[in-house]
Amino acid sequence: MSFYQDYNDKLAIEQWNTRARPEYKEIRVRPISPALGAEVGNIDLREDLSPVQIAEIRQAIEDNLVLVFRDQKIDAEAHKRFARHFGTLHRHLLAGSREFTERSEDPEILAWQTGRSSRYTAGEAWHNDVSCDANPIWASLLRVTRLPDSGGGDTAFANLHLAYEALSDPFKQFLDGLTAVHDGREGWTQGYGAQPAAGRAFPASEHPVVARHPYTGRKFLFVNSAFTTHIAQLTRAESDGILQFLHRHIEKHIAFQTRVRWLPDTLVFWDNWATQHRAVWDYYPFERWGERVSVYLGHGPEK
Repeated sequence: MSFYQDYNDKLAIEQWNTRARPEYKEIRVRPISPALGAEVGNIDLREDLSPVQIAEIRQAIEDNLVLVFRDQKIDAEAHKRFARHFGTLHRHLLAGSREFTERSEDPEILAWQTGRSSRYTAGEAWHNDVSCDANPIWASLLRVTRLPDSGGGDTAFANLHLAYEALSDPFKQFLDGLTAVHDGREGWTQGYGAQPAAGRAFPASEHPVVARHPYTGRKFLFVNSAFTTHIAQLTRAESDGILQFLHRHIEKHIAFQTRVRWLPDTLVFWDNWATQHRAVWDYYPFERWGERVSVYLGHGPEK
């Protein structure tokens, strides 16, 4: 790593780590790493939440990007009820499909099961969920309903604000204004072997390479190896080189990342725009089951 890249990394991390932290009155927020993530306590998601609690959770997700709620004995309906506080529930094209899962017929729940006979596990590549949609989901909320007997099965997260801010100024200027194509065929057909229903096609959409978060105004990188196929303004060779660099930049910088350890009755809520995540499949041949609910806001990341 060159001196200049090292300097940019340190400057970005310093600015992130020394930012002003909000105060909370009705919930408890304990950061789990400097880069991103916090455990949220003093709340029961089975109960009706007050406007103050909802506002403080919104503030906590803006500040930490990933929130971990422990000891939440909730069912699928309570899971969806909590998610509705933050947007419209997303209906995943693969929910209930034979190629992906047979565990839930509810189109608002993406359920999956990984075990000895699985060819893959859902999310085993760094990605933003469903970034191929015209209006990509803003947030995802996941419960792991069966933990592997061996332990393991963590989820890793990366902070895309930090990833952008650690780039050099000339490279940031080059990326600003570029757009990239995100294609569902790349993630689901190439990744899982899934095919769209008869008469339908998986979505493909064009999004800014560098987006600005509508809640915080902070810029972040919005490309991922699971769905992003190419940068529209570049030749294919140029695009491949830039995307390979950006993917490696996000994936290799451990200082931009954290890992969430799953325990019984845990719900994890993350900002799907400003983070990428990856499921860690280190528990073969044991089983791990999960249910994800996601929300969208009616618009995608902004330039």
